[in-house]
Amino acid sequence: MTVSIPSTMKGVQMTGHGGYEALAYREDIQVPTPREYEVLIRVGAAGVNNTDINTRIGWYSKGDAESDDASWAGKAMEFPRIQGADVCGVIVAVGSQVDESRIGERVLIEPCLKEDNGQAVDNFWYFGSEVDGGFAEYAVVANRHACKIESELTDAELASFPCSYSTAENMLTRANVNENDIVLVTGASGGVGSAAVQLAKARGARVIAVTSPSKADDLIAIGAERTITRDANFVKELGENSVTVVIDLVAGDKWPELLNVLKPKGRYAVSGAIGGAMVELDVRTLYLKDLSFFGCTGLEDEVFTNLIKRIELGQIKPLVAKTFPLKDIVEAQQAFVEKKHTGKLVLEV
Repeated sequence: MTVSIPSTMKGVQMTGHGGYEALAYREDIQVPTPREYEVLIRVGAAGVNNTDINTRIGWYSKGDAESDDASWAGKAMEFPRIQGADVCGVIVAVGSQVDESRIGERVLIEPCLKEDNGQAVDNFWYFGSEVDGGFAEYAVVANRHACKIESELTDAELASFPCSYSTAENMLTRANVNENDIVLVTGASGGVGSAAVQLAKARGARVIAVTSPSKADDLIAIGAERTITRDANFVKELGENSVTVVIDLVAGDKWPELLNVLKPKGRYAVSGAIGGAMVELDVRTLYLKDLSFFGCTGLEDEVFTNLIKRIELGQIKPLVAKTFPLKDIVEAQQAFVEKKHTGKLVLEV
C-alpha cells in the first residue's frame, strides 16, 4: 500500500517557555521520517491537556522555567518542540523493522513512551514533551506505542481518550479500585476527572465527584452517584472516614480534608495539582489510618491495552466539549485555562 507523503507540513511549534507568544503556527515544518522501529502517522485530531500549558509556562520546574527540570520528565526542554500527547490518526509509512501491513491502520498513540532506540526501557517520557507530538499533520512514534483501534467514533472523539483516560485508568489501577469501593474524584469536570468518573463506574465502584454546581448534572450523567462543590467542607458533607479511595487532581489548601474523609486503610492516588502543589500533611493521619499513597505518572503496562478494550466495547464514551482548527491553538488553550468546559478540547488537524 503506497501513500503520498509531502515533504513539509502544517504544525504548531513551541519556541520556548512563556506565554501564548511561544506558540508558532507554521506551514513549512519538515515531515519526520520514521526510524527503523517507528511508524509515521497522519494525525486526524489531537487533544489539549494540562501538560501542554504546564510545560509551556515551565510549571514542572522546581526552580525557574529555564532550569534543567522544566519538562514532564524533569529534564530540560529542547526547542522548538511540537506538543500534543492525545493523538488519533492513521499509519501512512513504517520503518524497515515494522510490518508494512500496518500501513492504513487507524491508531491511538500511547502517550507514555517506554522505548529508546527500539529497546524497551524502565524509565519513561511523554509524547509531545520530550519528543515531538501531535500538534502537526504528521508524527512519528515507536511501533509498539501506535495502538490499533476499531471504532465508529470520529477522530476528535477518539483523540479525547489517550492521555486523560489512560492517566485516570492508571490511577484506578494503582489504587486497585473495584466494585467494593466508594471513590471521591476531585477536579471531576476536567478531562482526567471525567474519565476517572466513567472508568471507576465501569469497575463497579460508587463515585462522588467534586465539581462546580453548573457542571453537577454533567457528572451525574456519566456515572457519579452524587456531587459536592469545590468549596464545601468535605468532612461535613461526606462524613469522616466515609470513602475508600481518593482520586486527586487538585491538591491545594483543601488537601487535608481528603485524608480526613478516607477510611482507615484507604488509598490516595494523585496525578495533578491544579489547586496548588504545596500541601500540609499531618503525618499522624497518614500512619494512624494506615493510608496508602500513590503518585501516578508512568503508565502500568496493562493500562493502555485495557483502555482500548473499553473504548471498543463502548464501556466509556468521549466527552468532547469543543473542537478547534489547529491554527487556533491559542484560542483553544485560552478556553482550556478558563475551565468552563466539561470533558476535552480537541484540535482537528
